Amino acid sequence: MQLLVLGHDEVTQLLPMTECIEVMRDALRSLAAGDARQPLRSTMMVPGLPGFLGLMPGYVGGPQPCLGIKFLGIFPGNPAVGKDPHQGVVMVLDAATGEPKAVLDASAITAIRTAAVSAVATDLLAREEAATLAVIGTGGQAVAHVRAIAQVRALTEVRLVGRDSVRGQNAQAGLAAQLRVPVRFGTDCQAALDGADIVVTATNSPVPVLRHDWLSPGAHVNAVGACLPSLRELDTATVVAARLFTDRRESALNESGDFLIAAAESGIDADHIVAELGEVLAGTAAGRTSAGQLTVFESLGLTVEDLAAAAQVCAQAERLGVGTRVAF
Repeated sequence: MQLLVLGHDEVTQLLPMTECIEVMRDALRSLAAGDARQPLRSTMMVPGLPGFLGLMPGYVGGPQPCLGIKFLGIFPGNPAVGKDPHQGVVMVLDAATGEPKAVLDASAITAIRTAAVSAVATDLLAREEAATLAVIGTGGQAVAHVRAIAQVRALTEVRLVGRDSVRGQNAQAGLAAQLRVPVRFGTDCQAALDGADIVVTATNSPVPVLRHDWLSPGAHVNAVGACLPSLRELDTATVVAARLFTDRRESALNESGDFLIAAAESGIDADHIVAELGEVLAGTAAGRTSAGQLTVFESLGLTVEDLAAAAQVCAQAERLGVGTRVAF
């Protein structure tokens, strides 16, 4: 048996954002069509540990079918020691025999595919003329989102918001050089959201970092950071006022603190979720229906997204002869 091993840099090289956005469109369509399978993620908390473990098995069909599992440790304090908060691997199995075929760095896949899915959501839900992007957060996920959304909208200004001035200024300088549009960094969320057409929340905050009265009419929000029922980035008023979309209803109804806490406080129910992105892509549900609507995409992050990205990376690695092959 031979196992292909692909590290962070190799995954990044083999999964350019433009390609990943298209791969995510296909994966979300497959999920909506029933050509993908995944249970709810399993999480394990250990008292005293500064993070938790997530186990995410699944299968995605399509032109590059993929069976596998993601093992992911989420340790929010890692950036303070220079490490990504997402640590783990995606393991790809042979769909006919179950034999392990490849192991890929999960932090790279997570960063790229999460931003790519938000780009798909932005393309579907933001106004066509949307050009000002505000991102709450300055970590790797925030930077990846700026790069991804720049692929689907002609941005004229980017505003970054964060508490770490050094990290924020470094992100600002790097993005300004790459995008060649004004990129500003600040610490005031309300000021950054003033007039913003597109908003991303990419934090590890357990409490809201965004308030409804800070948002401009017709804004689109990608809520990315809260992945547990006890965590939220959006206040209740934002969720209640929004035309709300997600990547998967079942995940939102069981895992999304943004939705679950707002539902407990306001009385909204499952019907408040308009559609999954795959349904909008398939044309079975409408996205934005007026220029003045507030649209929100609640991103949970799905195994089928990881596996679709992994299949693309593995295909490219085989074609180019990239990666380490281990016999065992």
